Amino acid sequence: MTFKPLGKRVLLERIEEATTTASGIIIPDNAKEKPLSGIVRAVSPKVAEKGLVSVGDKVVFAKYAGTEITLEGKTYLVMNVDDLLGVL
Repeated sequence: MTFKPLGKRVLLERIEEATTTASGIIIPDNAKEKPLSGIVRAVSPKVAEKGLVSVGDKVVFAKYAGTEITLEGKTYLVMNVDDLLGVL
């Protein structure tokens, strides 16, 4: 991938949640909420310099944060590092 975030931004890939419950009930796509966690795929030079997060970290972010983009057929989120709530 050749995308490099600018400013204080990171590129995230959402972690998809399970589509069935423990009892085997299938949850339809329209009933699920978008996941609020993801894996960092790229960081800007400013974020890397401060060492806040690094590529491969699993993070939790705010519900309405970020901008969705599509690269190479996959959907990613670009968001400001201030919208990250924590590292798992």
